[in-house]
Amino acid sequence: MPRLQPVYLLVMPNTLLLDVAAPAEALRIANHQQDDVRFVLRYVGTQQAVDTSIGLRLSPLDVLPDDVPDDAWLVVTGTVEKPLPVQVTAGGKTPGLKESPAENAEARAVAWLRQVVRPTHQLACICTGALLAARAGLLDTRACTTHHGSCDELRALAPSARVADNRLYVHDGNVWTSAGVTTGLDLMLTLIADAAGPLCAAAVARQMVVYARRAGADPQLSPWLEGRNHLHPALHRVQDAIAADPAHDWTLATMAEIACASERHVTRLFREHAGVAPIDYLHRLRIALAREMLGNSRLDLERIAERTGFGSSRHLRRVWHKFEALPPSRARRVTHDG
Repeated sequence: MPRLQPVYLLVMPNTLLLDVAAPAEALRIANHQQDDVRFVLRYVGTQQAVDTSIGLRLSPLDVLPDDVPDDAWLVVTGTVEKPLPVQVTAGGKTPGLKESPAENAEARAVAWLRQVVRPTHQLACICTGALLAARAGLLDTRACTTHHGSCDELRALAPSARVADNRLYVHDGNVWTSAGVTTGLDLMLTLIADAAGPLCAAAVARQMVVYARRAGADPQLSPWLEGRNHLHPALHRVQDAIAADPAHDWTLATMAEIACASERHVTRLFREHAGVAPIDYLHRLRIALAREMLGNSRLDLERIAERTGFGSSRHLRRVWHKFEALPPSRARRVTHDG
């Protein structure tokens, strides 16, 4: 039976529709890509219905709950000041709907966030959603970001926060913040990778035809997602197989068999679509697996080498230095020291 992952998506008046649709669609696809985690989404708001940035009305929204589960994700979407004007025909508005001024809705949302968000939650702020979190005091002393046009406002709202410019997203503890519009999808893919595994996130990105992106100062892209921003099905089959068992005794002949292609053609596919040679792709995943073992176990390096397909600690060290700045011993210390 899958583990249920509750996700509360806060929808504000004039919310940027893409901030709602892109993360929600990623979660929908993730539910169909694996059976371990089931993402359960609830749309909540300060009022029953809201008009979005493009004039499309979203309704009905659940009322803001007094409490949310300890393991919940809370996603705060961004808003726009000037939504697209649309023509509303007679009867187009919801009968009996009481509209709330934007200022009142914002105050209620801030009070709700301040009340319900706990350290056990994952708080994900998309675009200017970070401004609401800042008003609730949830970004104090945190590293964070927002849309490039609102970074100064974020600094004013949270003077103790460390606001980063030109970042796709920033992760600090249980708080995630992203820049404008489509970066909410980058953030959600990372959360999906953490909850359901990198293979699931890669499959979601592939289905949504999302190219993996990274700004200059962003954390390194996960090796499990690197080299997957292409549409070649045969190469994806090979990459899926390697990622499922990096420690396997992989040969170019085995990869070619999976791809139903010649060894020479597989090498060409890796270089053209993933930007690396097949052996380097394999080594990156083995090193990623070794790094995870260093951080999550007390196994010695020889045992880790055996379990990651290197055969010996000497071979592991030699390959490690091609991809990592710190030696394995330092990497273990840094990981455990936080």
